[in-house]
Amino acid sequence: MRRFAALYAELDSTTATSEKVAAMVSYFEVAPPEDAAWAAWFLTGRKLKRVASAPLMGELVIEASGYPGWLVDECYGQVGDFAETIALLVDAQDDSDSNVTLSTWVARLTELPSLDDAQRRASILRWWRGVPSEQRFLVNKLMTGALRVGVSQRLVVQALAKVSGLPTETIAHRLTGTFVPDADAFRALVAPADAAAAVDLDQPYPFFLASPLEAEPQTLGPIDEWLAEWKWDGIRAQVLKRHGRVRVWSRGEERLDGRFPEIEAAAAALSDGVVLDGEILGWRSGECPLPFAALQKRIGRLKPGAKSLADCPVVLLAYDLPEQDGVDLRERPLAERRARLAALLERAPSALRLSPLIAADSWDTFADARTESRDRGVEGLILKRRDSPYRVGRKRGDWWKWKIDPYTIDAVLVYSQPGSGRRSNLYTDHTFALWDDEGKLVPVAKAYSGLTDAEIASLDRWIRAHTLERFGPVRAVEPHHVFELAFEAINRSTRHKSGIAVRFPRILRWRTDKPAAEADRLRTLRALAES
Repeated sequence: MRRFAALYAELDSTTATSEKVAAMVSYFEVAPPEDAAWAAWFLTGRKLKRVASAPLMGELVIEASGYPGWLVDECYGQVGDFAETIALLVDAQDDSDSNVTLSTWVARLTELPSLDDAQRRASILRWWRGVPSEQRFLVNKLMTGALRVGVSQRLVVQALAKVSGLPTETIAHRLTGTFVPDADAFRALVAPADAAAAVDLDQPYPFFLASPLEAEPQTLGPIDEWLAEWKWDGIRAQVLKRHGRVRVWSRGEERLDGRFPEIEAAAAALSDGVVLDGEILGWRSGECPLPFAALQKRIGRLKPGAKSLADCPVVLLAYDLPEQDGVDLRERPLAERRARLAALLERAPSALRLSPLIAADSWDTFADARTESRDRGVEGLILKRRDSPYRVGRKRGDWWKWKIDPYTIDAVLVYSQPGSGRRSNLYTDHTFALWDDEGKLVPVAKAYSGLTDAEIASLDRWIRAHTLERFGPVRAVEPHHVFELAFEAINRSTRHKSGIAVRFPRILRWRTDKPAAEADRLRTLRALAES
């Protein structure tokens, strides 16, 4: 853990991608394989399940530190991160656990829930007292399932590629899907291409992602070099049919088997060695998908019942074919892959459909089609170069998403709480509200992105000076500042006090020119949802 704690500190102290990659390379070159495997697992965003409750840890920090509960709460309010608060308040009594390896810590933590209450409490207290504060912080983060490291999966892949001497595409593919963090898995991850074990039959390909189009589309060149499709608002997925088995993977590398049985049944009819890339959508009839809110009701159901299946039938609109007959087609041009896909789906069950192309002879025609997006229940257009391979991740140049302009509202800041990681001591996560017909502010959205560092610092100072109430780390503030928020979609919701749920809210700008009384009304947002 000492070595991993040093890596975490290095990654947390810099924003330079080259320095982050160099720090990870140095770690992976010397870490034992069993530790390197867990490090790769955590660095790519995976987490352990929580093994100790917040109330239990709260009781134990009072016992271990000797401080009264009110003082611990005050410290937490200032620090903004419970794991860090404990690391600061509890003093090490010895260094008995300071050289325990990362993999051993994981084994300890995963065994913790099986202990009785007395053993569990004694173990946590012993661990806290046996390691220095930087390791104590990480142990707490792992214990609560809240460890987040400030690196992207792309940078982890780059570091592992440097260590192994393999192409980044190879490392990305090997990491995709179910990566088991043990010594053998890490050795296979960095093994030479000719020595590596065969790809797991259940393993998907790394997804190729479109980049936001920020320039005019005419800058992309001649229109005959491009294909255009609708940007569907569903669940990006790969459907695999290999050796008689069907597997469904989300873009977030979550197995969705059993959740969409109509798609699995349709894929079972395909020949072996096929991987489809596309969008899972709720689709009842006609040309438009059901709203994403309808699909959301099925996402969490591991085995949907008859009512769920009837309320929101689904289809896969496929738009790419990374594999056919067991052959990797990703380096073939898109036009060829689409032609193969069209021929394949002609004979497929109706739950598997080809995502249609948009016919156009000019960029203006595409622009006209884009204006129809909301009426069609889509988010805009996806532009793809005809000769593009199927790449890994978000590589700019071949696939672009040309989204419609978002919805916007002017809302009042009402609550704030600290961020995480480097921003755990700043108020960066905010709740915004609109006025109802009785003149009361009703929360409608939470957002944390969109402000500059200078704006964050300025707002943080104001929040601390204008707090009305505290609820743990959350502060209720004077209803003074107005912010313009953007969001992609809006739906009615019985789970929210406002009756409204907005999708992907973020801050566009700080409306210093507008008083709180002139913020938007809730009825405006509700009317938008109704329409």
